[in-house]
Amino acid sequence: MRIIADSSCDLYQIKDTDFKTVPLTIYTDERSFTDSTDLNVSEMLDYLAAYKNRSYTSCPSIDAWLEAFQGADEIFVVTITSALSGSYNSALSAAQMYTDENKKAKVSVIDSLSTGGEEILLIEKLIELQKEGLSFEQIDEKVRDYAKTTRLFFSFFSVHNLAQNGRVNKVVAASLNVLNIGVTGTATAEGKIAVTGKARGEKKCQKILLDEMEKAGFNGRRAIITHTENEEGAKSLKELVLSKYPEADISIYPTRGLCSYYMERRGVVICLETNKSSAA
Repeated sequence: MRIIADSSCDLYQIKDTDFKTVPLTIYTDERSFTDSTDLNVSEMLDYLAAYKNRSYTSCPSIDAWLEAFQGADEIFVVTITSALSGSYNSALSAAQMYTDENKKAKVSVIDSLSTGGEEILLIEKLIELQKEGLSFEQIDEKVRDYAKTTRLFFSFFSVHNLAQNGRVNKVVAASLNVLNIGVTGTATAEGKIAVTGKARGEKKCQKILLDEMEKAGFNGRRAIITHTENEEGAKSLKELVLSKYPEADISIYPTRGLCSYYMERRGVVICLETNKSSAA
């Protein structure tokens, strides 16, 4: 069984797992940044901070997905939310082409309706279910049920790139020009970005995230924190969550290029398991 994700998953490789990622790309009118293992994220962020014109992103091509599929008979694909990217539809098209040419192959394309840590949670679940010896169809059913119980919450101190690409309101972006004001928010059930509040300073934003986690029904077990050049903030949020849920298993990952582009420096995202289904 092969697991494939686009590069918004913020992973590069997984030990003892047939795992591949397919890069998205960040563009300006002057340069492009492919979200591969070779990308220098810090250099990209420096360039974008100084660049005054438009920037935008592009999803993987069908051919890029097909290349990642080659040689595998059972494939699970996890993509960034289809509400914000064409990655899911591109992967679906590639899956249809691949199974048409390889009659024994099975490909399941899963729309995470999210990004980053929620994709990691889904990938971890796929690996767990594979180790249980379940069939392809059983794994597919169970991971899709699991996806309904995961959530994402964020704290950003700039949403310039999100606003520039129509992901959030430009009025919200302009309001963050005030020193040290951050916005908090979530991924909706439809996979869109919803800004839910503002606060001055990282500590206050973190307290809002913890409150939102509790309201969402965090089960006190697994959570993933991703950050864009803000390891200190990620560790601080982890300690805050552990003070309330001491048995929680929390991992921290730096973001790859795509999520770094949208989260911008100081951005922190926490993704978690809940006891509630978004379909309920």
